[in-house]
Amino acid sequence: MGKKIHLLSQSQLVDAIKENDAKILKELYTSNYPKVEALVLKNSGSSAHAKDVYQEAFITVWTHVKQNKFTPQNDSALQGYLYRICKNKWTDVLRSKSFRDVKPLNTDTIKVVKAEETHNNLEDKKLKLTMTAFENLGQPCKQLLKTFYFEKKSLKEISKELNIEENTARNKKYRCMQKLRAVVLASK
Repeated sequence: MGKKIHLLSQSQLVDAIKENDAKILKELYTSNYPKVEALVLKNSGSSAHAKDVYQEAFITVWTHVKQNKFTPQNDSALQGYLYRICKNKWTDVLRSKSFRDVKPLNTDTIKVVKAEETHNNLEDKKLKLTMTAFENLGQPCKQLLKTFYFEKKSLKEISKELNIEENTARNKKYRCMQKLRAVVLASK
């Protein structure tokens, strides 16, 4: 069916749903959602609540149509039926104990979250300092450290690439790390 749902009669729409016509189901779904979202938002809900309620209601309508539990009575019966189910489901949510008993975060939780944020900020600052210090190292040190730490090459491989002894490569790596530490500590 290449028709838009507003051009279909209610019985054609019901038949399309029974046949699982993907285009019709998608159009029915997307065209009716804004009304439900508006209802939920006006009545203490969020977009997430609206999506949950609408999903459940849409599946309920789809199931009722498939099981012949719904017969259209007028030109907008299916859309009205979907809206009514959404409204009833949202009313149930509003009446539920879990919705009414939303508790604020306790002060211990807030302290933990703030401590984590502070810790993350410090880690970010340390990383930025280290990366800035790394960028300011001389090219031979940058290359040696990058090869060892980022490319994960062994000192043996590095010594072959640089055409030096393995012990020399180890000493250079140590001196470069000391230089990096000194630059980081000096910039604090």
